[in-house]
Amino acid sequence: MSETLSRDIPDASATDLVAALAARRVSALELADAAIARIEARDTAINAVVVRDFDRARQTARDADVALARGERRPLLGLPMTVKESHNVQGLPTTWGFEPFREFRAPEDSVAVGRLKAAGAVILGKTNIPPFLADWQSANPVYGRTSNPYDLTRTPGGSSGGGAAALAAGMVPLEFGSDIGGSIRVPAAFCGVYGHKPSFDLIPVRGHQPPGTQGGGGLPLAVVGPLARTARDLTLALDVVAGPDFPLSMAYRLDLPGARHAGLSDFRILIIDRHPSASVDAEICAALATLGGRLEALGARVDRESNLLPDLAAAQATYGALLGVAMSRGGPEPSTVTAHEWMALLDAQVAVRRQWRGLFETFDVVVAPAFGQVAFLHTDEPDRNRRTLEIDGKPTPYFAQLAWPGLATLANLPATAVPIGRTLAGLPIGVQIVGPYLEDRTTLAFAELLEREFGGFQPPS
Repeated sequence: MSETLSRDIPDASATDLVAALAARRVSALELADAAIARIEARDTAINAVVVRDFDRARQTARDADVALARGERRPLLGLPMTVKESHNVQGLPTTWGFEPFREFRAPEDSVAVGRLKAAGAVILGKTNIPPFLADWQSANPVYGRTSNPYDLTRTPGGSSGGGAAALAAGMVPLEFGSDIGGSIRVPAAFCGVYGHKPSFDLIPVRGHQPPGTQGGGGLPLAVVGPLARTARDLTLALDVVAGPDFPLSMAYRLDLPGARHAGLSDFRILIIDRHPSASVDAEICAALATLGGRLEALGARVDRESNLLPDLAAAQATYGALLGVAMSRGGPEPSTVTAHEWMALLDAQVAVRRQWRGLFETFDVVVAPAFGQVAFLHTDEPDRNRRTLEIDGKPTPYFAQLAWPGLATLANLPATAVPIGRTLAGLPIGVQIVGPYLEDRTTLAFAELLEREFGGFQPPS
């Protein structure tokens, strides 16, 4: 391995690292050691990688080097990465940041982690979260608080905040998280990286439930998905983990449609920066306006409003009710509804999904804020219902911001978070690209085209 490669390789993309491994320009053990050294050097102040499995990772890397030497090729063979603490990894803690689960050790891998391992990934450890994944901060009584690499006084987001922080700080090239209330998209936006919330049920969630609730069904919102420093790496990971779980896998095979277009000029884009339930910071609105102007200059069709959108306030009410029940399962304060109330909520969800399907006959993607402001200052207010966020100098309810990630979550749509700029203070600005159901390749392709044309991840200084 050359001196230049040795110095630069921890910052390379996952795609480039897989190619370097296959070409034997670097060994899997060298990559694992470089990533471990980065974690040990940079994570003291950030506290992102809170469960470390370095000994097993080094042995997995050695095994990968043997496989590579005999000519074996797999999509992630020898690539070091981390996964969110809430994913079961055999033998490691899965606490969900909840003190009563501190001693729980996963007896087996989650389906997604198993597929990552089968593809050759070297799992270095697990990244930090809020308790029960229910916050846009990543702080809990088991592991403590994670800070944003761009400003340690601010949150990296939640609930996949530790993973986004580890990516932005250059510790790992790939992370695997989850999303039900923006938990991939918000940390990606706050940390200036990329994240993909897949279409609902595209990736099995089995093995990503609180201890004691391992059934794996009944939540028509929750998904698991990747975060990375490039858009292309999201596709690399998605292709590894997507596809039906057993027993459906006995009969069904995945065949996702390709991206709708190959160039930005061909896309029909709806940009929205207003929501009846949530405010948006002026700098985010300005960045969206700039992006829209650039896209129009390239020949794309860009609209700023459409009567094809569902009633956003009503949709948010449905989403909030479903989310309240889903997030309380297995927790200390369960929320209950009657069976008929639950069915009515599901009916309302189906109606919203149909409206979005009609919209995507006219548009290819919708670009919207992932969150109404950039990374905010840490808050220690224990009662989250009393918290507020200050947007353009005005206090707004903390959880009102669920409206932005809820756009895609309620309708089960794919949404890719991408960085599009910085604030005057140097904090990342990220947005989400929402696309048609099961057309994940369209939002991922659009993200990659944006990155190629306008630039992407910019590391913290």
